[in-house]
Amino acid sequence: MDVGLVLQTDPPAQAVVDRMVRAEGLGFSHGWTFDSHVLWQEPYVLYPRILERTSHLVVGPMVTNPATRDWTVLASMHATLDEQFGHRTICGIGRGDSAVRVQGRPPTTLARLEESMHVIRELAAGRAVDMGGTQVRIPWVAEGVPELPVWMAGYGPKALDLVGRVADGFILQLADPYLVEWTVKTVRAAAEAAGRDPASITICVAAPAYVGDDVAHARDQCRWFGGMVGNHVADLVTRYGAESAAVPAALTGYIKDRDGYDYSHHGRAGNTSTSFVPDEVVDRFCLLGPPGAQLERLAELRGLGVDQFAVYAMHDAVDETVAAYGASVIPAL
Repeated sequence: MDVGLVLQTDPPAQAVVDRMVRAEGLGFSHGWTFDSHVLWQEPYVLYPRILERTSHLVVGPMVTNPATRDWTVLASMHATLDEQFGHRTICGIGRGDSAVRVQGRPPTTLARLEESMHVIRELAAGRAVDMGGTQVRIPWVAEGVPELPVWMAGYGPKALDLVGRVADGFILQLADPYLVEWTVKTVRAAAEAAGRDPASITICVAAPAYVGDDVAHARDQCRWFGGMVGNHVADLVTRYGAESAAVPAALTGYIKDRDGYDYSHHGRAGNTSTSFVPDEVVDRFCLLGPPGAQLERLAELRGLGVDQFAVYAMHDAVDETVAAYGASVIPAL
């Protein structure tokens, strides 16, 4: 199992770059960042600084979206970085959450997301695509270059179906084994129905990890994550209903007391909009406790087909948790 690191691009930018460089030295395979350019600094400005100081770390957004980013620009940015640094970028993408909602706009449709994934992948590979009747190709990208991996994030049945049909990888932003099993099975069934090899889709689980013995404190530091996931779950409840056979109650049930969401505290410990998230949801969605407890959950996730665990590091022990993973978790994996 690979282990990635997910950071917000909080200033100072140098600290983000330095942490990614240290992460490579500790054995992390991927360096991911949020892509929410109003709430945090612009991530694509930081990627070349990370890539030039590392040799094998793969970098990219977790996740970008086709509403705030022009698809052709995304393809060109990734192709430019890959040309310079040896094809070490990855494009995580979804419908959009904080990047669009903080501007008062809704996430994009799945149809638009599907179209954008096709355009980004084709252009980054040097192939031509039809865009509204116009053939578009990036002429300086040579045909035959390695494909840009496009991994999609999602939760609901229609999103999981889209992952299975077209994505190179699946990003699930929670670490509940029950929900991991349900989503992975759904994705693989969709892939098989589309005539694809289900095993060809890389499975990435992304969630906060907090290494330490004070679980109560760790819960409070990671409770924000349940609120972030709750934004997507609220969309599912709107679409499918609070009690639906299409979506497990283990995913939707906990937001019944959710009362709005303040994006000014998004992704931060102490977020006052996440008081509705109970301890048991934090325990299910996150990895809390000493290295042995982390390894126990990771082994369970690996048994469910997870290829990468991406550590969301947004709490008061970022460097300590990253160091503990480098010393005790990654070597054991």
